[in-house]
Amino acid sequence: MSAAIISPRTTSEEPGNVKVLKSVCRSCHGGCSTLMHVSDGELLKVEGDPEGPLNHGKLCPIGAATTELVYHPDRLKYPQRRIGPRGSGKWERITWDEALDEISERVLAIREETGPESIAMGTGTGRHHIRWVSRFGHALGTPNWCEPGFAQCFHPRVNTCIQTMGDLPVCDFTGDVDPELIMYWGHNPPHSGPDGETRFNVRESLLSKPRIITIDPRQTVVARKAELWLQVRPGTDDALALAFINVIINEDLYDREFCENYTHGFEELAAHVHEFTPEWAEPITWVPADKIRAAARLFAELKPAMLEWGCAIEHTPNTIQTVRALSLIPALTGNIDVPGGWIFGMKGAGRFPSLIENLDPEVEKKRLGYEKYKMLCGEGADLPACHIPSLIDAMLYGEPYRVRAFLVFGNNTLTTYANTKLVYEALMKLDYMVCADLFMTPTAELADIVLPAASWPELNQIAALPTIAGNVVMGQQKVVQIGECKSDEEIFVELARRMDLPVCQESVEDVLDQMLENGGQSVNFRGLAEQGWIHVPQKYRKYETEGFKTPTGKLELYSTRFEAMGYEPLPYYEEPPESPLSTPDVAEKYPLVLTTGGRISVFFNSEHRQLPLCRRGHPEPLAEIHPDTAAEYGIEDGEWMWIESRRGRIKQKAKVTDRIEPRVVHCEHGWWFPERDGPDYGIWESNANVLTDNRAPFDPQMGTYQLRGLLCRVGKLEAGDEEFGPPELQAATAQAATAN
Repeated sequence: MSAAIISPRTTSEEPGNVKVLKSVCRSCHGGCSTLMHVSDGELLKVEGDPEGPLNHGKLCPIGAATTELVYHPDRLKYPQRRIGPRGSGKWERITWDEALDEISERVLAIREETGPESIAMGTGTGRHHIRWVSRFGHALGTPNWCEPGFAQCFHPRVNTCIQTMGDLPVCDFTGDVDPELIMYWGHNPPHSGPDGETRFNVRESLLSKPRIITIDPRQTVVARKAELWLQVRPGTDDALALAFINVIINEDLYDREFCENYTHGFEELAAHVHEFTPEWAEPITWVPADKIRAAARLFAELKPAMLEWGCAIEHTPNTIQTVRALSLIPALTGNIDVPGGWIFGMKGAGRFPSLIENLDPEVEKKRLGYEKYKMLCGEGADLPACHIPSLIDAMLYGEPYRVRAFLVFGNNTLTTYANTKLVYEALMKLDYMVCADLFMTPTAELADIVLPAASWPELNQIAALPTIAGNVVMGQQKVVQIGECKSDEEIFVELARRMDLPVCQESVEDVLDQMLENGGQSVNFRGLAEQGWIHVPQKYRKYETEGFKTPTGKLELYSTRFEAMGYEPLPYYEEPPESPLSTPDVAEKYPLVLTTGGRISVFFNSEHRQLPLCRRGHPEPLAEIHPDTAAEYGIEDGEWMWIESRRGRIKQKAKVTDRIEPRVVHCEHGWWFPERDGPDYGIWESNANVLTDNRAPFDPQMGTYQLRGLLCRVGKLEAGDEEFGPPELQAATAQAATAN
C-alpha cells in the first residue's frame, strides 16, 4: 500500500483557553470533517474543517445545529424505568448500576428460559453504533439482530455487488479524473449524505459540468440539472434497467475488451435481455422508448461514467434483481475500477470484529429468515441479519418461536418500520424492552428501561468512508460530557462485563486500535483523533492483476453464486405486488401510485425535528402532488390533505408542484412531533409507515417488503374527518389489510 495522506493540521489552542479539536460529523451517515471549539468542557462552536477531504470546510444545516443537539433541554440525561403500564408515559429516574443490573438479570433469565434466539437486537441506520449492536448480540448468543436498512436500503446493493463482482463499488468523487457523465438513479445526494458521499463532494463533482441523466418520478435537484430526465413509475426500475442493457448489447455499445476478458456470462445475458426492448419497457415504466434508448446510448458512449444509485431501487420485493440489473450497466460499459467511474475501495480500516463466529451453529440456523432469505440472513449476506417481518410475527404470534425481548439502540422503530400499526401491536406483546436514544421517542415510551445515549461529539469512534470502501479514515473524538449519557459502545462493553460474556469485554478504544492496525495504519485511535483523518491513495484497475473475488475470478454477468443458492442467475423484471398492473381491482379504489422516502435536507430520516435550526427550515410534513391531480380532488397548495392506503390513513400538507408525475403522490417519511405531548408525540398523524406494507410477498433473496409503488387515494382534509389514533382504537385495521 502506498503512503497514506494525512491531515496536516493538529489540535490547536485559541486565546481564552479555547481548544480546537478535530472530529467528524455523524449527525447523518457523515463524512464532514469538523473543528470543535471547546472551553472548560463546553462545546462552543462546530465548524467545517477547510482541509476535510470530503467537505472542504462546508457543513449542512444538520451539522450546523450540532450545539443545539448536544445541549437540547429535552435530551435524555439519565436512565429511567417505566413505572406504569407499557405506553403509559410514567417513568422514574434510576442509576446506571440499577439499569445495567436489571437489564443483565432480565436478559440472561430470558436466555436461560427460552434460548438466546428469543432476544432480539434492533438499531437504526448505520453510523458509529450499528456494528456494535450486532457485535453485542453475537456475544450474547442471539442470531436475531436487525436494522431496517439491511433489507430496504444499501445492503441489497452491498450483498448483490459482493456476489456479482466481489466488492461494493463506489463513485470516484475524490480522484483526479472528472466523470464525463453521471447517471443519478433513484437518488438525490445534494439533499443527503450517504456513507461518506457527502452532499458537498457530490456538488463539487458538478463543477466540471458532466453530462447528467436522472431517473426519478420527481424532478429533484439533480433532475433539474439533467439533459435527460426519465420520469419512471415507482417500483419499475428493474424493467427500465433491463431495457438499458438491451440497448447497450443489441447496439454493440458495450466495452468489448472488458466484457471478453473480465466478465462471465455475456452470451447468456445477451440472449436473456433480447426481448426487453425499450418498447417493451415503455408501458411498464411510463418512460418513452426513445428516451430510454437515448439515455442508454449516452451512458455507453461517454467515459468515464458513474452510476449514482440510491435506496429508491431497494424498496420493492424485486430489489436484488433490480440492483443486479442496474449494476451491470457500468460493468458492460467498462466503467469498473477506473478513474472517474465506479471504484473498489482501499479498506483503510480493518474489518469490524462482529464476533459472529461466537454464535452456536445450531442457534445461527434459528435466525429468523435464515433458510428462506439467504442474501439477508445467510450465506449470501456480508453480515447476516434477521428478517424484520418475520421478527414482528415472532413477537406477535410466536411463529416460529416467540421473541420475548427487544433491545433497541438508536432507532425510532415506530417511524422506520413499515406497517406501523402492526409493529406497535408486536412491541406491546413483548416481555421486556430496552431503548437507548438521545431523546424520548414514541418507541422509547414503550420500553421498560430507557438509557441516555451520547451524541456524536460525546464519544470516540472511527469513520472509514465511504462505507465498505474505507478510502478515508476519520477520527471522531469525545469533546464533551452531557449528564450521565454514555455511548452505545460503552453500554455494550459494560453489559458484557456484567453478564460475564466470553467476548465483547475489551474497551472501545482497544477495538478501534485493532481495526486501524488491521487496515495497515501505523497510527492508533488517539493519534488519528489528533491528526483528524487519513486518505489512502487509490489504486485503479486492480482486477487486471488480482481478478474479481468471485468463483470464476471475473465480474459475473451470469451469477454462479446466485445459481448455487437456488436463485435466478440473470436479472429479471417483476411487477410490484400492489400496483396498477398487478392489482387493478385495488387500483379502482386507490387510483394513485404512492412513493415515499425522499430525503429532507434538514433532517436525517426521523431525527432532528426538535432542533430549532432544522425545524425552521422544514416545519411541517409535505406531500407532493401534481396541479392537475390536486385540482381533481379539490386540494390547494399548503392545505392539509389526507393520504390513505389499505394499511391506514395519514395527513400531510399539500405541496402542489408540476415536478412530479400526475399519477404519483410522494409523502415524506420519518414524521413525528417531539413538541407534542407523549407518549404518542403525534406518531399516527403524518407517519408514512402507517401506509406502507410489511406483509408478503417479499423479495425471494433479501426478504424486502414494499415501500414504494403502493396504491393510495387522497382528499382534502375536512373538519370532522376521522381521527388519527393508536391501533388499539382500530384493532381490526392491520388484520383487514392482511386479509385484503
